[in-house]
Amino acid sequence: MLKKSIIYWLKKYFYKLKLSSQLSSSTQIQQLYLYHYYKDCQRNATLPKFNETGFKVFSQFEEDGKLLYIFALLGMGNKTFVDLGSNDCVNSNCANLVVHFNWKGLFVDGDKKLLEIGKRFYKKTPDAWSYKPKFATCFLTKDNVNQLLKDNGFEGEIEFLSIDIDGNDYWIWEALEVIQPKVVMIESQVVFGNQNLVVPYQEHFKGDVNNNHYYGASSLALQKLGQKKGYRLVGSNENGNNLFFVKKGLIEQELPEITVEETLRHPFATEQFKHFEAIKHQPYLEA
Repeated sequence: MLKKSIIYWLKKYFYKLKLSSQLSSSTQIQQLYLYHYYKDCQRNATLPKFNETGFKVFSQFEEDGKLLYIFALLGMGNKTFVDLGSNDCVNSNCANLVVHFNWKGLFVDGDKKLLEIGKRFYKKTPDAWSYKPKFATCFLTKDNVNQLLKDNGFEGEIEFLSIDIDGNDYWIWEALEVIQPKVVMIESQVVFGNQNLVVPYQEHFKGDVNNNHYYGASSLALQKLGQKKGYRLVGSNENGNNLFFVKKGLIEQELPEITVEETLRHPFATEQFKHFEAIKHQPYLEA
């Protein structure tokens, strides 16, 4: 019992230590400095490469840094986001934007308990007087996603859409009509490599319980969908499983379109390719 108690308090201590760093004013100041540094580089045509700008504050990987880079070049506009598949809303692709840049938006997840964690976190974060995000508990389908956003007051142009629902991501993005994000980040299935593959829509899919990787859509399929909806692929996280799209006509000189192959070079991605052998005979569609 004593050992378990010590482990519990150590975990709690290190969690608070990590959270203190994530919320610190120095973290915010450093990011604001970096934001303006990128804008200076944009004016002087001395921008770093997109794949050299990643870092993590709240995001699972280095997406926070890459989003800061994109929105420094693009401008933060109305500072509005929609996060579909937000988990606890803290380990999120949008948390850094809320906490350190005062963005407003909507967190959506099918797990009510996870959303309650987010509600408690943002009740006092970044302070008691800050504008608070909205929360919606919903198991997303291609038939309900548009109405859900309308019911929560999200229509028209927004700055950022994040889709990470571990399954029907492709179909949800395809169905979305009521919002027009400038930037989209969406999870791809790197196991499929450079093939044009989409797992057929499964309305009640609730995650890969068998861990056989048979879910989602390939990076190439998502690129084709993005092109159809008016977006170009500009990069990914290092692992290649989160893709960044920017609306055509915006910052094209600073962030040109790249190939899918450029997102699949990390050892994480290339090692994942071998898992496709076990699922290659499953039914697939093409984008």
